[in-house]
Amino acid sequence: MSLVGRRVRVRVPATSANLGPGFDTLGLALNVHDELEVEAIESGVEIVVEGVGAGEVPTDATHLVARSALHAFERLGVPAPGLRIHARNAIPHSRGMGSSGAAIVSGVLAAVGLVGDDAPVDDATVLRLATELEGHPDNVAPAIFGGLTIAWVDDDGPHHTELAVHRGVSLLVAVPEERMSTSLARSLQPADVPHADAVFNLSRAALLIAALTQTPDLLFAATEDRLHQRYRAAAMPSTNRLVEALRAAGHAAVVSGAGPSVLVLSSDPEQRLAAAEIVAAQADAWESHLLAVDIKGGTVERNPR
Repeated sequence: MSLVGRRVRVRVPATSANLGPGFDTLGLALNVHDELEVEAIESGVEIVVEGVGAGEVPTDATHLVARSALHAFERLGVPAPGLRIHARNAIPHSRGMGSSGAAIVSGVLAAVGLVGDDAPVDDATVLRLATELEGHPDNVAPAIFGGLTIAWVDDDGPHHTELAVHRGVSLLVAVPEERMSTSLARSLQPADVPHADAVFNLSRAALLIAALTQTPDLLFAATEDRLHQRYRAAAMPSTNRLVEALRAAGHAAVVSGAGPSVLVLSSDPEQRLAAAEIVAAQADAWESHLLAVDIKGGTVERNPR
């Protein structure tokens, strides 16, 4: 089959993973999006980037979107065409908002959209392809499916389930100027944790599902964590200070993904505004984003006008 001349438009949300106690398992889609238009051409890879990452990220076949699309073509057994990609990025890079996961999902969805009905691909395959590239499904699952997701891996590969977030939950993401490498953050994790800490996080992760879907008043207790945030605190001192300041005031604040951004899960809009005031009062430079849950996930439009 020849894909040359086919075009797709892809839109993928930012995500916040972990959500405190749900390390490598829970993820939430946010209403900040990267968008791209992809055309199949005869050969080569041509990339134009607007917005976040312009002038910084590669504009050849090493770009993560292109690499992800080419990986998907290979795994689907479809000869890869050349690619012309126009990316409009809004998700901050290396800030714990799932920018790499969004790029991977964008590339996979672009490839799936270009192939179209010639080789139909189900949701489970999209998740598997994205997880092969990302290494873990906690960010790519909400980027694909939207909403709140629980992701896990077994001998058959990655899986997920989707949950609806209670309409009373309001989100704030505080984004700093500095960046954080996910690989560095992961390297700070110990190989083993105390049994009591594992039990503590199991209880809080279970409670967090109830808080996010049924009882937002429980969000503060439900976002306590002993598995990962304190081990990474020394590498992100300003993040740690902000989380401590917010939690001291009763806000359900956690490190967003690998950091350094901070996610606040509020039980009502007024509480979120109070959290924004604490963020604004910090000596370090933070930018507050008042966000909502993205419920659509990644979308693909074939042959857009």
